[in-house]
Amino acid sequence: MERSWEALSKSLWIYHWNSGSCNGCDGEWLSSFGPRYDLERLGVRCVESPRQADLLLVTGAVCSCQVDLLRRTYAMMAEPRLVMAFGVCAVSGGIFRDSPVGCGPLDAILPVDVYVLGCPPRPEALVEGLTRVVLEVERRCALSERRRSL
Repeated sequence: MERSWEALSKSLWIYHWNSGSCNGCDGEWLSSFGPRYDLERLGVRCVESPRQADLLLVTGAVCSCQVDLLRRTYAMMAEPRLVMAFGVCAVSGGIFRDSPVGCGPLDAILPVDVYVLGCPPRPEALVEGLTRVVLEVERRCALSERRRSL
């Protein structure tokens, strides 16, 4: 069963995928849910299953042994599927880009909707990235609305 863009609730549910990062991005990701930024008050929620998630947040450089598992995880998500590359390693492959086991940037594996740069990105960058995700959802919702009216 596929969800339409209108079915995305006001709150954003995120599944975090650590693909072997140095944990710098993960520390900033977790601090975003602390008392200073408190993303949960904005409706953002971490979920434990990709089947519940609206957004797949990937940290770290993806290696070749994880590609199939990452694609299957992405396929488990209900429509609309959104992907965020969080940190330099996910965005560009980082220092492992030309490694024999590195797969380069995340967008070579999955369609990425939002890129959040930094090593590690600050929580403010995450908030900005989540804002871009919501704007992308609204844009796609408006497009599907226009197509239906034609």
